[in-house]
Amino acid sequence: MVGLIFKSIFLQRRKLNINSEIYRIISANSPQEHKRKVNQFWLTFFIFKQTHLNSFQTFNVFLCKICTMLKFKRILLKLSGESLMGEQQYGIDQQRLADYAEQIKEIADLGVQIGIVIGGGNIFRGLSGASKGFDRVKGDQMGMLATVINSLALNSALNHVGCKSRVLTAIRMEPIGEFYSKDKAIGVMEHGEVAIFSAGTGNPYFTTDTGSSLRGIEIEADVMLKGTRVDGVYTADPEKDSTAIRFDRISFDEIHQRGLKVMDLTATAMCKENNLPIIVFNMDIKGNLKKVLEGQPIGTYVHG
Repeated sequence: MVGLIFKSIFLQRRKLNINSEIYRIISANSPQEHKRKVNQFWLTFFIFKQTHLNSFQTFNVFLCKICTMLKFKRILLKLSGESLMGEQQYGIDQQRLADYAEQIKEIADLGVQIGIVIGGGNIFRGLSGASKGFDRVKGDQMGMLATVINSLALNSALNHVGCKSRVLTAIRMEPIGEFYSKDKAIGVMEHGEVAIFSAGTGNPYFTTDTGSSLRGIEIEADVMLKGTRVDGVYTADPEKDSTAIRFDRISFDEIHQRGLKVMDLTATAMCKENNLPIIVFNMDIKGNLKKVLEGQPIGTYVHG
């Protein structure tokens, strides 16, 4: 039955003018998911048909949104603060920030619900401050404020490109941002806005990696997308070792056994225990975020 349906889709491709990108999204998924996704496709088709919209161009746009959502409905995007520096040595590179905003808007327009956690290493890192004599708690609190600065910058950049977003903070600091709660965060995303989670967990001694794991689990994300400046997980640091080999897939246990620094131990343990997979990819290459959501072989898939 599934084969006949896909044959029918293939025969109708030319008639409906469904582009090859959409067809690849539908056909590239694993066999065990075909039945569910094909049923959803045809249900969507018949609902759309009942609206009496005869424009195939309109249908293609609608179908593109539905097909992309089949891969991941809700994501937690973890961005590196250091990546915001671009070619600078400190602070925020405006062009890099604008590039990120455009990529995020691109997937938001497809109907994907997006939560974002962004680090603060481009401004201040609590742990490095502690190594220079800062009180660790005060240093971590300074790092939390750095994430708020980056979150406000990203919020402004998203609003500039026409993508609605809202900053939620783990520590009360209205009117800079709204105080975070799970229900509020999910409500924001379900209304089509991007939710930006700042100030980490609100507690010292926890990294933004741990904060992103916590938020991803709380908002019931399908996956955590860790956008970095490298294109995946390697056997060694590819910026220091030219012989390093990239993994296409790797388990959380193997990461721990090999001592690979994907995220801190607390963050990866939380993801493993709560079945939250991670995809590590290069966010600095424009278009990669959308490619990940389409199921293209970008980056490294980390699983339980």
